[in-house]
Amino acid sequence: MSMRTALQKSKNLVSIRILNHIGTKYAQQYITRFGFDADRHPAYLPMALGAGLVTPLQMAGAFSVFANGGYRINPYLIAEVTDPRGVVVAHAQPLVAEQSAPHAIEPRNAYVMNSLLQSVAQRGTGAKSNALKRTDLGGKTGTTNDSRDAWFAGYQHTLTAIAWIGYDNPRSLGDKETGGGLALPVWIEYMGRALKGVPDYKMPKPDGVTEIGSELYFDEFTPGHGFVSTVGISQAALDEASAASAAPGQVGEQEKQDIMNLFRGH
Repeated sequence: MSMRTALQKSKNLVSIRILNHIGTKYAQQYITRFGFDADRHPAYLPMALGAGLVTPLQMAGAFSVFANGGYRINPYLIAEVTDPRGVVVAHAQPLVAEQSAPHAIEPRNAYVMNSLLQSVAQRGTGAKSNALKRTDLGGKTGTTNDSRDAWFAGYQHTLTAIAWIGYDNPRSLGDKETGGGLALPVWIEYMGRALKGVPDYKMPKPDGVTEIGSELYFDEFTPGHGFVSTVGISQAALDEASAASAAPGQVGEQEKQDIMNLFRGH
């Protein structure tokens, strides 16, 4: 299963393999460039399942990086403060993408991630967003264990919005409740109004990106030339998956054992 398909369908086993391949310590430090706190994301494989702690405001800042082409902006709550006479005594001076904001990731990284997250919104767990009849939406659903939290984090180039549903004192929202079922409709309702009259946006392709067979690659990492095609799965598991291809979605015994071994190793 490709990374794009796994992201579309929220197949977390693929995320676990990728995290194991790049290293949890590396990932823990890398996410700080998006505004997340390293100490709230212990360097263990459950990071791939969303085991860390984030606020909706932090999530908005992080997804804005993908929306604006790779720039790190800082969300703020108060734009201006005036005294009783209307005189401005304080005014926010936020970082602005493409002007004063630093790059969190390089433009081609943001371009590829934008493509992946648009796949989620158009053909994956976020496909209900097609009701807005736009081609420039990207995002990701999220559901925690026991359905205690339901998320949809999504964006258009000019606007990022986070919908979170949960209890202040955490408890289950219901056995079958998900981010796509609960949070996404809230996000759609908001974005439908907020983006009214805003034209569709097509992110320009930056240098260093190659398209081969409708998939995107960095120029120096193409199939057969530095591209890592598979990670974290044994040949036995590949053989078993091939034999079980008539039953998509099934996880074989060898696959289960490989994943459990990854967790035991950390």
